[in-house]
Amino acid sequence: MLPAKLSSRFPLNALRRIHHGSTYHCGYSLSNCFLKMEGERTRNGLHSDSSVLRRVFYSQSAIRPLLRLHETQHYGRRSFSLSAATIVNSAPAPVQPYLRLMRLDKPIGTWLLYLPCTWSIALASDPGCLPHLGMLTLFGTGALLMRGAGCTINDMWDKDFDKKVARTASRPIASGEISRMHALVFLGGQLSLALGVLLCLNYYSIALGAASLSLVITYPLMKRITYWPQLMLGFTFNWGALLGWSAVQGSCDWSVCLPLYFSGVMWTLIYDTIYAHQDKEDDVKVGVKSTALRFQEQTKPWLSGFSVAMMSGLVAAGVNAEQTLPYFAVLSTVAIHLTHQIYTLDINKPEDCWKKFISNRNLGLLLFLGIVAGNLWKERRETLLQNEGEVR
Repeated sequence: MLPAKLSSRFPLNALRRIHHGSTYHCGYSLSNCFLKMEGERTRNGLHSDSSVLRRVFYSQSAIRPLLRLHETQHYGRRSFSLSAATIVNSAPAPVQPYLRLMRLDKPIGTWLLYLPCTWSIALASDPGCLPHLGMLTLFGTGALLMRGAGCTINDMWDKDFDKKVARTASRPIASGEISRMHALVFLGGQLSLALGVLLCLNYYSIALGAASLSLVITYPLMKRITYWPQLMLGFTFNWGALLGWSAVQGSCDWSVCLPLYFSGVMWTLIYDTIYAHQDKEDDVKVGVKSTALRFQEQTKPWLSGFSVAMMSGLVAAGVNAEQTLPYFAVLSTVAIHLTHQIYTLDINKPEDCWKKFISNRNLGLLLFLGIVAGNLWKERRETLLQNEGEVR
């Protein structure tokens, strides 16, 4: 009877959207629909039907096949998704809670940790050369492991808070899927692997990287102490702006690294304040702090100030690194992106906050490409200057 009810209650085109790469959003919409239907008692007895649908939808035996429909046949062709969420859902059941604990199904945090590393590595590259692929891969691995370790530490600290918030109640430690002891062992494994990555670098970088561990451990506590936990996250997440340069050059050129690090911290204040506006009501209930609660309706002026500071730091880093026209041209595009992001932001709509938050990955990638293009332009500029000298 269930297939018949589905076809009668919901339009077929809503289900067809699953075949067009919209599985998650469709499933999310259906789940919201079921929840709303459950709360309504209609004349047609829809309440009893929706209760059945809700139980089936939220059971693991039903939801997983639905979420995997994007891998089924469509118009004679088979489409596959390599999204992070699909990889996690396809993993063995005992492994899935640990992958979700390190947020492998939500890679945006790994991107935001990794991108400042790529900026620094690209800026430190020799004129006319592409960034070192091996170094980018090494830092990508490190970012994945350290982001996972940070999330594990965060969830261990916040177990009692997470239980009280709808969005985080299903996290593995809060829901009881993983005990704190097992999480601690898992954390030790992640940190050991991250240490192995760090030991591949020079001694200066090893010492510099080890210095960031205190930030990783203490950051989750800041939301209990100050309305500026996003600032602490900025100090933590942008350490790669220092480490990337030292890994390539053997030490930091502070005239470049400090402005770049400062810009990264300002960037984190922008995107994580936007992110925090999704949870501000729950944060008030459970008693934790954030810049979203600190700024409230003055959020946009604050974000505008952070954007100006970020752009100033990027200009200073570019000048000191002797960057060229492509880099500064991309900076103007980055400024436009930030302006549009802040101007169109609706802090009272969580879905808009999430959309603006994840758009920062594209901003970071754009800046990386600008640095690479600017660095390649250096060779051309130097060649032109050399040719002019020979002519004279």
